[in-house]
Amino acid sequence: MDSAFDNLDAAGFLEIWQYFDADDNGYIEGKELDDFFRHMMKRLGPQEKVTEEQVQRLKQRFMSAYDATADGRLQIQELANMILPEDENFLLIFRREATLDNSVDFMKIWRKYDVDCSGYISAQELKAFLKDLFQQHHKEVSSDKMDEYTDAMMKIFDKNKDGRLDLNDLARILALEENFLLQFKMDACSKEERKRDFEKIFNHYDVSKTGALEGPEVDGFVKDMMGLVRPSITGPELDKLRAVLLRHCDVNKDGKIQRNELALCLGVKPNP
Repeated sequence: MDSAFDNLDAAGFLEIWQYFDADDNGYIEGKELDDFFRHMMKRLGPQEKVTEEQVQRLKQRFMSAYDATADGRLQIQELANMILPEDENFLLIFRREATLDNSVDFMKIWRKYDVDCSGYISAQELKAFLKDLFQQHHKEVSSDKMDEYTDAMMKIFDKNKDGRLDLNDLARILALEENFLLQFKMDACSKEERKRDFEKIFNHYDVSKTGALEGPEVDGFVKDMMGLVRPSITGPELDKLRAVLLRHCDVNKDGKIQRNELALCLGVKPNP
């Protein structure tokens, strides 16, 4: 595929992504996917007429190699791996050895880079985040390139186009896994099952294993709890709901939520 995209940079990649992800849903799929591979055939070969059979053959070949999630559609990372040269693939820095599957870890990142506590990540804050990621990957990036990558990331992931990223935008960038609480049906369980579920839930969010939820642990729990009702919660809304939860559950007013305090809040009798 290299010869079809010689010297492609972040801005060029962004153009291709936005053109083929016509419905802006974060995937290239269905007719969009066929259009993309038809475009590839025209760029790759000198043949005058591209047949549907050739398009489907090319599609099968590349999808089997690059569709890492095997869902029959291309995510932005998969397309970047397919068409961007390695030294230009700024999305490579988001590859993880282990997926980000805990909202607590996600909220640690959010709090660290939302420096002004506005509840949003500005372009400047995103740039600081990218800079740190490149350093962690021991990759030298010029100031101009950093500006270009920041601009591309904002254009790709700032879904409401307000010039800043909200919680859900950053969750998309970091490929945060499904809400942990979705697996539990608290209202349809016996008391014993509810108690068992409560222990699993508390232990999941008590990342520091101190027996109390504090800081980003409270944030992660609030984010997932509210996500059950409304997945598109914003940073400022999360801050308000966090304050409400602490006001109702933090009985001893130490700024943390102990195991027994959360149990009381949720109407569960914890294990002694």
